[in-house]
Amino acid sequence: MNETAWSRGKEKSRSRREINAVLTIAARDITIALRSPGSLIMSLVMPLMMMGMLGGSLAQNMAGGLGFDYNKFMMVGMLVNMLFMVTTTGMTSLVEDRTTDFTQEILVSPVSRYAIVIGKIFGSSFGAIVSMAGTLIVGLIMGITLSPGQLLLILALSPLMCLSGGALAMIIIGLVKSSRTANIAVMLITMPQMFLSGAIIPINHSSGVLYALSHAMPMTYCLDLARAVVYAGTPEYGSVVLFNPVVNFIAIAVLTVVCLIIGTFFFARSEKNR
Repeated sequence: MNETAWSRGKEKSRSRREINAVLTIAARDITIALRSPGSLIMSLVMPLMMMGMLGGSLAQNMAGGLGFDYNKFMMVGMLVNMLFMVTTTGMTSLVEDRTTDFTQEILVSPVSRYAIVIGKIFGSSFGAIVSMAGTLIVGLIMGITLSPGQLLLILALSPLMCLSGGALAMIIIGLVKSSRTANIAVMLITMPQMFLSGAIIPINHSSGVLYALSHAMPMTYCLDLARAVVYAGTPEYGSVVLFNPVVNFIAIAVLTVVCLIIGTFFFARSEKNR
């Protein structure tokens, strides 16, 4: 009986240590972001370029005959795209941490590698949440709005989406050695997703290689899940949403876990081989 109680106490202590590690690492990245107002300003300006210029041009020239409001479709797409893009970009700071030996210091601490990575992802997602605010501001300027309930649902899903994007970025982070290479590599995985996952261009009729690529991307399922909660109960639901929300959630969970395991393995191995 006492041995069982001791085991439970040890397990609780380990869980608290893991949670504290996640919160501490996330808080460090948030503090760094707050001390770098330039990065926060860029998080606000980026939606203006992505949604205001690119999305606005598509809305004016290619949105006719879709059967649904393209502006609302684009708004949801850009909200999720910003979560992915800013989170994955923020993950490149892990490469910079190598030059200061910060990663070496945290890797020798008595916490799991996954706690370190997840804390880094949640810290990087702070700028992503700021970019969501920028997207909403641009949307208001363009006359595009979502209801408070819809925004709350997307916000509730945002940690899962940031975790998915950060986990995918970890595979790249674990394989590169320089910050410059990491920035280029991350852009190479974020930009194609923006176009192939349906963020700004519908992919209902994609086929062949484009179909395979779009269905292999985590952002596709995150976007579809976000649109499912926004368009639920509306006539446009069937024209906009590709999969059942349960299928989306399972796909996001599976892809996130797979990317997290592979990415963390590569990251830990690269640090061990230094």
